[in-house]
Amino acid sequence: MSKNIVVITGAGSGLGAALAKKYSSLGNHICLLGRTKSKLENTAKTLTNGYSIYEVDVTSKQMVAQVIHSIQEEFGSIQLLINNAGVGYFEHAENLNEDSVHQMIDINLKGTIFCTQEVLNGMKERNEGTIVNIVSTAGLEGKVTESVYCASKFGVRGFTESLALELRDTSIHVCAVYMGGMRTEFWDGVFSEEKTKTLMDPNDIADIIMENIKPRKALAVTEVVIKNKR
Repeated sequence: MSKNIVVITGAGSGLGAALAKKYSSLGNHICLLGRTKSKLENTAKTLTNGYSIYEVDVTSKQMVAQVIHSIQEEFGSIQLLINNAGVGYFEHAENLNEDSVHQMIDINLKGTIFCTQEVLNGMKERNEGTIVNIVSTAGLEGKVTESVYCASKFGVRGFTESLALELRDTSIHVCAVYMGGMRTEFWDGVFSEEKTKTLMDPNDIADIIMENIKPRKALAVTEVVIKNKR
């Protein structure tokens, strides 16, 4: 992709920041979406081409609609949406508080749905575009202390698979990415420093995603599974 409009949620750190930097280096205009402006600004410092920063809460359909509309009004068509925003709270099911449950369902699942809804009409009108949902291997199998996190990610998986079926007669590409743990702040306070060292590098994950969603004749990669070696 060259000189396209790329929208990335959760772009303030980790995989979102890695993808932003790599897509920027290819000459794209990057729209950085996230809850914390200072983190988005830090990501922006690593970019080599045009960018825009949008402080947004993806759990608010109204706010998402306003932001996506602003992007389209100012820059034109969105060629690539990467739904990367996510949050996780890890505890046995009976110990998860109500707020944690709401956040995981609202950000991980509803946020993905709301952002996708807002780009679909434009992509359908042009009959082009790519939507990438960052799901995690928690969307493939249940895990201890991750009951609600997995529930939210299984929801994203169902949404993504259904969306792909709805769009199968179009030229819009939908891809789900199921990856294991990465070395990011997501695991701060959850894993020990020693454990974190064994996790995957988000830059490697970004490379794999970008390679797999490149437009190619007569094929489309609909899902990518990336697992930790240990």
